Amino acid sequence: MIITPLMEKYILHWGEMGTRWGVNRTVSQIHALLYLSSEPLHAEDISSLLSVARSNVSTSLKELQSWNLVEVSHVMGDRRDHFRVKGDTWEMLLTIIEERKRREIDPTLTMLRQCELEMDDDKETPNSVKEKIRNMNQFISTLASWYEQVSSLPKSTLITLMNMGAKVAKLIPGRSKKRRE
Repeated sequence: MIITPLMEKYILHWGEMGTRWGVNRTVSQIHALLYLSSEPLHAEDISSLLSVARSNVSTSLKELQSWNLVEVSHVMGDRRDHFRVKGDTWEMLLTIIEERKRREIDPTLTMLRQCELEMDDDKETPNSVKEKIRNMNQFISTLASWYEQVSSLPKSTLITLMNMGAKVAKLIPGRSKKRRE
């Protein structure tokens, strides 16, 4: 595989964006490379193509596997593991969202629910603070519930919904056109 200047631009930018999303640069660059590659790649090829230490590639591939973004593939006559991205761009997006929910939203909901359970016995915390915690729990619970419903929709329905944008609000009876109430 040869990395063209256009591919390099994409891979480097994906690495930069990864750091903004809280993901290691090399992990993101490897993901970008595998996304662009028409064939599965083994770790030595990835290391060579990106000029990254082999140990860093191994660690990064494990991270990508833990996110369910890449999978191992085997090539006849080659004992090495080869890697490729799982699914198309939509599946990638949904996988990232699901993993972020599992890693970030679910533990936060658990903590907020625990806080609410402890509120009745807590005489020190002001009621205004307790109300803010209840509000946050309600907000994140609603968000998680919405995600669960939307994530079960067929991909074609998701695409239609996204393409509708704000027009979807017209389907809600009695809603004004104000931005945020």
